[in-house]
Amino acid sequence: MDIPKDLLSKEFLSQFKTEEEVSKFLTDLHARVLEQMLEGEMDAHLGYEKHSPEGNNSGNSRNGKYPKKIQTHYGESVIDVPRDRQGEFEPTVVPKHHSRGLSIEKLVISLYAKGMSVSDIEEEMKEIYGITLSTSAISIITNKVTQAAIEWQNRPLESQYLIVWMDGIVFKVRDQGKVVNKTVYLCVGLNREGIKEVLGMWIGRNESSSYWTGVLTDLKARGVNDILITVTDNLNGFTDSIKAVFPEATTQICVVHQIRNSCRYVVWKEKKEFTGDLKNIYNAPTKESAALKLDAFEQKWGGKYPYAIRSWRVNWDELTAFFDFPVEIRKIIYTTNLIENLNGKIRKYTKNKLSFPNDDALKKAVYLAVSEIEKKWTQPIWNWGLIFNQFLTIFENRIQV
Repeated sequence: MDIPKDLLSKEFLSQFKTEEEVSKFLTDLHARVLEQMLEGEMDAHLGYEKHSPEGNNSGNSRNGKYPKKIQTHYGESVIDVPRDRQGEFEPTVVPKHHSRGLSIEKLVISLYAKGMSVSDIEEEMKEIYGITLSTSAISIITNKVTQAAIEWQNRPLESQYLIVWMDGIVFKVRDQGKVVNKTVYLCVGLNREGIKEVLGMWIGRNESSSYWTGVLTDLKARGVNDILITVTDNLNGFTDSIKAVFPEATTQICVVHQIRNSCRYVVWKEKKEFTGDLKNIYNAPTKESAALKLDAFEQKWGGKYPYAIRSWRVNWDELTAFFDFPVEIRKIIYTTNLIENLNGKIRKYTKNKLSFPNDDALKKAVYLAVSEIEKKWTQPIWNWGLIFNQFLTIFENRIQV
């Protein structure tokens, strides 16, 4: 938009001595522009301009103005809103019963999403923007998020996802007078365009495979018919839950989780050597080679740490599923690091909340955090063209292009 040269002339600008004076001028200018836009809307509503003879005996006419306080990112202002005699005028630029601009609501929600409390937002709005918003008004704005979160949670999903990573993140929530741990179950899907998206969030008590069955059933009810590969931690019974709902899915257990669990049984001074030998297993070029490395690993450590070895044996098929794929796909499915990074970012947004008053408050905070994080998920994952062609070759009978 071109700015009139007169507005930027030295003579005009010389009247401003401080940044505060410039801000006040912009606030007044914003109010005056809104008033002129409202006058234009009234002209369009009545069908004639102010003082025009065409308005004589037209059946409706102007009926003065009324003052209205508005709150925008320019600050608080009082503007004059025109009205007509029949009371039919419905302004668009400043709607009836609305005193806050959309930009203010977005700002409040953005501050809330970044972990600020309602009282902190009230103070911030007054100190930085010169806008007075009560805590109740801020709560009303943030409560609109609840409905948006419900719609997001129940939205239809794509019929197929190439990869779905699943993990839980624990928060403290007040429940019946006590603060208890609750798990937010999260699923991140990779669609056929190579874009990541959070498929939903579900809140339950301690993470369990039976609850994951309900999560997967919900995904199916929302339109997901096929998942090619799932990536999870080694929660007991998790694979059975997946196979019960998506029997054709390839299930991969996170190797990093397995290593952590194995190291719990190892004394500190031997952990470095122990984990170094484990790398020989999952860095092997083939599944057969990895099995030989596991045998050698068991010969060295089995007598001292038999339980750690047994865990690898019990979960071997799910731990080594990634060996059936090319290296490019292996790198993104052998671990749940992708969703753990998501969890870490959610923690960053919610770190100021030591506990949540109820499940709804937790849902609202996590949904806002996810919304902020997903704003950056606009590009396909790295090397997507090659990876998608590999998927097409391996799953040619299942992927619908």
